[in-house]
Amino acid sequence: LGKDPEMNYTPSGTAVTKFSLAVNRYRKSSTGERQEETEWFNIVAWDKLGETCNQYLHKGSKVYIEGRVSQRKYTDKNGIERYAFDVVASDMEMLTPKSTQSSSDFLAG
Repeated sequence: LGKDPEMNYTPSGTAVTKFSLAVNRYRKSSTGERQEETEWFNIVAWDKLGETCNQYLHKGSKVYIEGRVSQRKYTDKNGIERYAFDVVASDMEMLTPKSTQSSSDFLAG
C-alpha cells in the first residue's frame, strides 16, 4: 500500500475504504537488463471487506486483491471532466507476515 487506507461511511451507513496499491512488473531491457516497472491502482472496498482493510492494512502492507474494474467520471479543479479507473475489491488476502505487522493491529477486539 502506498499509504494508510481511508474509511468513510455512506449516508446509509455502508463502510467504504479506499487505498492505493503498487503492482511491480519486471521486464528485460533491450540490453538484457532486468527493469522494474511500477503501476499504481486505486482500490475501493465496501462493507465488511472495507472495514477489515481499514483495520488491518497500513502503508507498506503487501496484499493480494481480486475485484472488478470500475470507471468513474469526475471534474478536476480546472472544471474539466476526467475519467478514472478503480478496482472494486471482492476479495483481499494479506501477504505481509504477521511478525512484521504492528502488534497493535491485533489488539482491537
